Amino acid sequence: MRRRTGRLAAVFVAAACVFSVVSCSDDSGSDDSGSTAAAPSESGTKATGTPIKVGFLNPSNGPITQPGVEVGQQAAVKYINDSLGGIDGHPIEVTSCAVDVSAPESTIGCANQLVQAGVTAVIDGYDAASSAALPILKSANIPLVGQIPFDSVTGSSADNRVYFGPPQASFLVGVMQSLKTQGKNSLTLANVDVAAARQTFERILLPLGQQLGLDVKSVYYSPTNPNYTALASTIASGNPDAGGLMTSQTDANCTKLAQSLKSVGFKGTMFLAACTEFIETMGAQAVGAQTYSPIWLDPATDSAPAEMQENLATTKKYVDEAGESGGFYAYGTFATFVDFARTLGAAKPAEYTGPTVLAALKGVTDYQSWLGPKLSCGKPTSPNCTTEMFVFEVVGDKKTEPIGGGLTQPNPAALSAIPGAS
Repeated sequence: MRRRTGRLAAVFVAAACVFSVVSCSDDSGSDDSGSTAAAPSESGTKATGTPIKVGFLNPSNGPITQPGVEVGQQAAVKYINDSLGGIDGHPIEVTSCAVDVSAPESTIGCANQLVQAGVTAVIDGYDAASSAALPILKSANIPLVGQIPFDSVTGSSADNRVYFGPPQASFLVGVMQSLKTQGKNSLTLANVDVAAARQTFERILLPLGQQLGLDVKSVYYSPTNPNYTALASTIASGNPDAGGLMTSQTDANCTKLAQSLKSVGFKGTMFLAACTEFIETMGAQAVGAQTYSPIWLDPATDSAPAEMQENLATTKKYVDEAGESGGFYAYGTFATFVDFARTLGAAKPAEYTGPTVLAALKGVTDYQSWLGPKLSCGKPTSPNCTTEMFVFEVVGDKKTEPIGGGLTQPNPAALSAIPGAS
């Protein structure tokens, strides 16, 4: 067991996540928010103080984009500035930089532009190349703040950064742990056919599955021209207890694979990453499928605690007003900005600079996050704040519930096998 753990630790840093990043444009918002361990409630008045400038790495360029990220950012800024009272009275002003997740040089360009713009912090909009920005931001004393570090290098250290959500490893361990608890012993995952995905499967997912007593297999699809019917047939041919996607660049991939799995008669449990579109699109046909998330999402509203139901309703209202995408990326980005504003507003630093913002965020203790678990962010290692996550099951037409009734705590022993995961 110890030897296997050491092997996982040695190889994880080499494995990359298959996602995306973007290029640079100016996008400012203004008006109202504040909070932390005792987070300020809505004031209902607009913020009128000196704006606090924040940068945003927005994956809206290149071959793979996440429109929900931009929708969530715009919705959150409006809510923060118009209803929360800004950050202790200061409106948040966002400079959004479009990155291409397939090109780290795009992130480098954005980092330089955001430093030039004089931002006090940079919000990571799920940029898979965010580590390319780290040296530039650190030299300028500008912290990086996010929900989940999609870049494993970024996630392997807490130096000059705070991530409110769990690391990637929590989802890998938590999902397989949950499936095993449900009595499922085999899992076949579809992965995009690139070197990083093969490396992640062979060096992380496969050994982790062995640790947890789960037979894990992988099938691969073309990143440019996936044949979902053939992919679904290959998954179904092995009769696994569960099959689907552990990660997905877009919600559309999940929906197409789910529809194809149904069309080929797959009888196992469909597992579809953090996707939500297929739940809306497929309705009752999606029942029984499972997903993961660091936060409560709209389909699970009925099973959420009262406070989360209120926050979900607020999130939905502002996201719906901002655009068409109301999935995980929109809700996750909204929550990241709101948690940033509330915790910083509650800390009330004497001045808003990169170092004071970083200190305030790392000082967060027992803070009930906007849509997720309670957070304490002072750990010297990444993740700063939590390792907890949700595994959701579709239990009715467009309705999900968390398996186990709430948050899942991934096995600490399994997480300890992966640097930056515990």
